[in-house]
Amino acid sequence: MNDRDFIIDRYKDLLTTYLNGKNETALYKGQQFSRKLIEQQISPEDVVSHHINVLNDLFPDMTEEMKDAFDFLLEVMIGYGFAYREHQSLRTRQRQLESEIEVAASMQQTLLISDVPTVDSLDIGVKSVPAKKMNGDYFNFVKDDKSISVAVADIIGKGIPAALCMSMIKYAMDSLPEQRMQPNLLLENLNRVVEQNVHPNMFITMLYGLYDTDVHKFYYAGAGHEPGFFYKAATDEFEDMFAKGLVLGVSRTTKYKEYEKQLGPGDMIILLSDGVTECRTSKGFIEREEIVALIRENMHKPAQEIVDSVFHELERLQEFELRDDFTLIILKRMV
Repeated sequence: MNDRDFIIDRYKDLLTTYLNGKNETALYKGQQFSRKLIEQQISPEDVVSHHINVLNDLFPDMTEEMKDAFDFLLEVMIGYGFAYREHQSLRTRQRQLESEIEVAASMQQTLLISDVPTVDSLDIGVKSVPAKKMNGDYFNFVKDDKSISVAVADIIGKGIPAALCMSMIKYAMDSLPEQRMQPNLLLENLNRVVEQNVHPNMFITMLYGLYDTDVHKFYYAGAGHEPGFFYKAATDEFEDMFAKGLVLGVSRTTKYKEYEKQLGPGDMIILLSDGVTECRTSKGFIEREEIVALIRENMHKPAQEIVDSVFHELERLQEFELRDDFTLIILKRMV
């Protein structure tokens, strides 16, 4: 007798025991026995078929209506069995995919990590949090003797393709050190790289700036990115930092304009992604004025505490479930 035949006979014994005694112990043994059925890859429709055969042996005088009912059940279970096996296969593939995404997310965090530099004349705060496992936002700092450059970008797209695209952006920027001192030229070169290497349905927005620590000027250019804010301490006013420019990857001949801001003591450059300004709450999208109000409310704090406070408040307004990737950077000139 092979294992399969033994299991069928065992099932008959268990069913007979239950029908004769109808106690909890017999039910429990039946539940435990289901593991053996799975190990032998006995399908649900086979179990029903064996069940019917056992009942025919035990109750040979079963009515035709009862037999027909069991035939109907068998047909149902055949369809169920196919669907169940397909479901199990999909669950296995889903678990494999989730495992691969975890690895990819970990690799992305390692590849894209950017240390926040220490600059005597600046107080810097950064908060970048992905809405899902993979981050579609990117930020980067590069410091030299007389300047600090900062980039913040957002992929119009999600998931692994966006993460791979963002990795390409990082290494493309690393390969263009000669343009680092001129934000508009860096964007023009980066745009040609994106246009040539990124799928036409994916676009990248970016704001790239350079802070000259000698003259305290911030030079910047934008490629369709969410406007940041400039806070002027002398007048206690916020203004939008518009930097007009086409998103990266649309046309390889695009030119970008360079802008500049002179920073006095207490002035702030505020850079962000649209996950900040397009924060969606139960009352709708949050207004830019509300972001400014949150920053103003926390301006007495160090830059890192400001960005942390803004993030936690927007997270609360979204019931602690981010709808989009969040990146907020503050450069505050020290008094």
